[in-house]
Amino acid sequence: MRRVLLGLAAGFGAVALGASPTDADMLAPFPHPKGYVCYRASAPVTIDGDLKDAAWDAAPWTDAFVDIEGDKQPKPRFRTRAKMLWDDEALYIAAELEEPHVWANLKDHDAVIFNDPDFEVFLDPDGDNHLYGELELNALNTTWDLLLTKPYKDGGKAVNAWEITGLKTAVKVNGTLNDARDKDAGWTLEIKWPWKSLAELGSLKIPPKDGEQWRINFSRVEWDIDIVDGKYQKVKGRPEHNWVWSPQGVIDMHRPERWGYIQYSTAKPGEAKFSPDADWNIRDTLHRAYYAQRAYQKKNGKYATATADLGLKGTPGRVEVQATRSGFEATWMDRDAKPPKPLYTITNDSRIRKE
Repeated sequence: MRRVLLGLAAGFGAVALGASPTDADMLAPFPHPKGYVCYRASAPVTIDGDLKDAAWDAAPWTDAFVDIEGDKQPKPRFRTRAKMLWDDEALYIAAELEEPHVWANLKDHDAVIFNDPDFEVFLDPDGDNHLYGELELNALNTTWDLLLTKPYKDGGKAVNAWEITGLKTAVKVNGTLNDARDKDAGWTLEIKWPWKSLAELGSLKIPPKDGEQWRINFSRVEWDIDIVDGKYQKVKGRPEHNWVWSPQGVIDMHRPERWGYIQYSTAKPGEAKFSPDADWNIRDTLHRAYYAQRAYQKKNGKYATATADLGLKGTPGRVEVQATRSGFEATWMDRDAKPPKPLYTITNDSRIRKE
């Protein structure tokens, strides 16, 4: 089993424990990602790592996390799940991680936290694949927050100096941290991510409106360990496990187009239903065209100027491609309009926008 590209940052280089997904791995239609209805908090949320607040009682859990590749790999051996709330100040995230041996070593803020077992949040509010945030924390409540200008595969840079303004996090260990003599139940965490910081990730109206949807995903890193002389040690030569809420299909969290959806609601908890993205087929088709263009360029030294040259199966005749001075564009056309007009466009750096 291989694992690759969970998190990178400027100055740290790639953490590649296996071959990166190829563009050819991304050409098949991808199912609609998971969705979550995030209700408005009915009471204040105290950030202390304990999920016994009355507000959390009304918030539903996500599905249990699965392997990053989905059904291609066995189910995780320990359960991980999350829940979310919001109010006028912030988005709140809680998570529960089952773990019989809770351990963590990293204590410095902005260290490469996934070298410990960790929990990670990825957020792209406007869903354009660019300018998205990443937050990681371990069982010591050590955090790493970074801003991605665009995905690494597109030449994106990680702004490691970026800080989430007003961020609050807390962890509660249900057991004993770094003590190999006993068995633990796991650890829980809480995150308060203020709107004023999330507003930096796009042109957003804050707080979001009822029914508004953002792109989000969660990842848990788990390492296989041995107990040697009463201390935890990673099993040498064995890569980490990546367990996620909405499966990516490939081993790379930095494919924002495959993240899940958070849908904000002002309804009473339990009364709203998640509405699948009506434009999912359009978005997915354009991303397939994007990957097909990359594969075509690698083979032919240039980008295709006709959709038929991309060889995509099942692609409707609404997609138009053109080479540009800097790369290419692929556009989904509304052919029912007179004259036909573009609805969505994706460019060679994977940025997708609604026209």
